[in-house]
Amino acid sequence: MPGQGQGLPLVLLMVLTFAAGMVDAVSFLSLGGVFAGNMTGNLIILGAAVPGTGSLPVLGPAVVLAAFAAGAALGGLALRSAPPKVWAGRHTALLCAVVALVAGSAPALLARDHPGETGALLVSGALALALGGQAATARHLAVRDVPTVVVTSTLTGLMADGRGQPWVRRAVVLATMGAGAAAGAGLIGLGAAWALLAAAALALAVAVVGQSAARGRSRTAARVVKSTTNRVDRAG
Repeated sequence: MPGQGQGLPLVLLMVLTFAAGMVDAVSFLSLGGVFAGNMTGNLIILGAAVPGTGSLPVLGPAVVLAAFAAGAALGGLALRSAPPKVWAGRHTALLCAVVALVAGSAPALLARDHPGETGALLVSGALALALGGQAATARHLAVRDVPTVVVTSTLTGLMADGRGQPWVRRAVVLATMGAGAAAGAGLIGLGAAWALLAAAALALAVAVVGQSAARGRSRTAARVVKSTTNRVDRAG
């Protein structure tokens, strides 16, 4: 990531991966067996329900799929004119929207883990909208192997690419997603709302750190420009 180094954005997206694992655990275990971030799972459920055999849910996966697509589209639209691979204010704004959606969904699960069918659809849709925006943010920052919401391609690369690959990074991404899901499932024992609030807090921390780094980069660039201008003026 030009001007920022690879370390910071990689760590920040790892944190978002952990948070996404927490959110997906909540959506699957407490909101009717749908995934807020893993659209492959929802598509499989919808496809398997087409023949009409069994009692697979249709409305939940369809709502989540549409909400995730909308979040990704809105995120992509917001970032279209932003320079790629460089954290900017728009990334911060999108993550703040993610925080608002995830944290705003928590009260519906505060009293009980099963808010009813309509409530579950609304909450799972809001969470999918949030993770769609997060996925668009991660895609725009383009840190290799860290899309934050899915790990299928990362696992494929780890198994298929052989020597010379960034296997440590890929393995850590897989472990981070799994650890986030485990943490989310564990917090559900205290209440699903707490898992969502914890995920929102992590996303907020990422937004704050990312924005701080962006401001530091801007100040450094301004000092470089000023120093260069002064040297040119003295030379003239």
